[in-house]
Amino acid sequence: MSLPSPADEPLVCSARGCRAPAVWALEWNNPRLHTADRRKTWLACAEHRGSLGEFLELRGFLRAVTPVPASPTLDT
Repeated sequence: MSLPSPADEPLVCSARGCRAPAVWALEWNNPRLHTADRRKTWLACAEHRGSLGEFLELRGFLRAVTPVPASPTLDT
């Protein structure tokens, strides 16, 4: 028996305790710690996209929000 590779596992929301499929990628960086071209990514389900984005935006960290590849958000 082999263990599933990370590429085989579905992407899930980064919100604490959430196991919903991720449909949004929130790219961010902390300008006091990271160079301007460095990006970190949080994944968000539809329910948590707003709260995670607001958390990052209030701190001036949010840089971009894009649909996760192969998510239903690409069809809308």
